[in-house]
Amino acid sequence: MKLRQLLVALAFTGSLAAGAAAEFSVTARNTKGEPVADAVVSLVPADRSTPLPPPATEGVIAQQEQEFTNYVTVVQSGTKVVFPNKDTVQHHVYSLSKAKKFELPLYNPGSAESFVFDAPGVIALGCNIHDWMLAYLVVVPTPYFAKTDALGAARVNAPAGRYHVEVWHPRQALNQQEDLTLADTAVAREFTLSLKPDRRIRRGPEAKAGDYR
Repeated sequence: MKLRQLLVALAFTGSLAAGAAAEFSVTARNTKGEPVADAVVSLVPADRSTPLPPPATEGVIAQQEQEFTNYVTVVQSGTKVVFPNKDTVQHHVYSLSKAKKFELPLYNPGSAESFVFDAPGVIALGCNIHDWMLAYLVVVPTPYFAKTDALGAARVNAPAGRYHVEVWHPRQALNQQEDLTLADTAVAREFTLSLKPDRRIRRGPEAKAGDYR
């Protein structure tokens, strides 16, 4: 397995040398012109024969202060994601999503189980004990991705070439998509997202976290 990953990485290095890296900047706003955080931007190469590098790091989705951190996490397919319980209470983490069904029943403080997520897709996470806990794991078939920050901004660096761009958000009914060609100059796009109301369950007034807007 390690030999295969090394060969893929070497092939990718050769392809990167053939085309310089380019920068793709994104700004996401809602229909009122306000910045949108937690939008996932992914660039899938149009040439599927080009080798892609394997996942470089693990993903982490922790349970802390009876919330998931982060609300949205994005990883490349094939990534191992760790679920550490950093709380002082048990959790019952689960997903019924088509891309990956799993559960961690009566998950004790200090536990840190992990799963490998091979199939691309959106995985909604919940807790059977604390029903307000909600998070999304977005698995994309590419190493070229980013998530918008509080200012609605994201930046992706990828080799020059043709890509299919997709923008996902948990409150967006339909993903925004377009085809894109990157060269040796920076490219910027602004996307306007039509968002549905936030239906997350609100925590009680005694809660320390969970400022849902």
